[in-house]
Amino acid sequence: MHAPYRRYAVFAAVSTALPAFLAPLAAQAQPTSGWPTKPVRMLVGFAPGGGTDTAARSIGAKLSERLGQTVVIDNRPGAAGNIATELTVNAVPDGHTLLLGSIASFSINPSLYKKLPFEPLKDLAPLTRVADSTNILVTHPTTNVKTVKELIAAAKSRSFNGGSSGIGGAGHLAIELFNLQTGVKLTHVPYKGGGPAVIDLLAGNIHLIFATAASAVQHVKANKINALGVTTVKRWSFMPELPTVAEAGVSGFEANNWYGFMIPLQTPKPIVARLNKEIGAILLLPDVKDFLFRQGMDVAPGSAEDFAKYIQAETVKWEKVIKAAGLYKSN
Repeated sequence: MHAPYRRYAVFAAVSTALPAFLAPLAAQAQPTSGWPTKPVRMLVGFAPGGGTDTAARSIGAKLSERLGQTVVIDNRPGAAGNIATELTVNAVPDGHTLLLGSIASFSINPSLYKKLPFEPLKDLAPLTRVADSTNILVTHPTTNVKTVKELIAAAKSRSFNGGSSGIGGAGHLAIELFNLQTGVKLTHVPYKGGGPAVIDLLAGNIHLIFATAASAVQHVKANKINALGVTTVKRWSFMPELPTVAEAGVSGFEANNWYGFMIPLQTPKPIVARLNKEIGAILLLPDVKDFLFRQGMDVAPGSAEDFAKYIQAETVKWEKVIKAAGLYKSN
């Protein structure tokens, strides 16, 4: 073979190989240029009207304005958020799908369910924490219990039951954490949602609930139920007179019902950075911040790295509670 022909053959082979070599790079680079190119889907693993959905809709409207594309809220309730999480894991990582999940989706379900087809921190990329949502420990007046110390003393001498929105939910695990840290045995009564549990508490059919702030405040102010404390590490500024459960007698107690965004794992980093910046700015807008505050949420935006560390810490914490309480679900 003559030298010029050999040079041509080598050039032709390299030229043929380049498109295949560059294809993955092009797939990664393309979304960062002109993104988003179509509507953005925001998956929510719970039904409309709940805390996760409320946060999603308040953020989604503002995000549409900032991105110049429609943000579609896609509710996929079921399995405590697992359905929406799996959809996100399997979505194309082009920045057009993101998931707003909760403590259940990211830090409880991996230990609660025996077999999941995904691991949140391995199969998804953290984007940002959105908000912290306190629960309020409330009792029915007939219990004659108005403080956490009174509850602990009473529960050691007689039977107490506590309702929740369902097995493995934040309210249920708050009961189990309370049992572990105080040595009492509150009997868990699961309901098909927080609403029915509150109704039964008001009727005196159960003794207590670690209720969402939004569902409890109006009844506390009407003196229909007694508020003993909030479950977050800090007092809730909407009702600053209420102590934390830790302040009221259970040192180290914290059950933060938080929300946050995750995104398909291979989403290009420039898109992740842009979404983190935009969502963080939205959460600090006075109208958004005030709206979420009135729903019992304190905004908590931060870096993707900080959110990853927080998810890991919460996962370790609740895994211990789930194992100690013997709580497991088949898929």
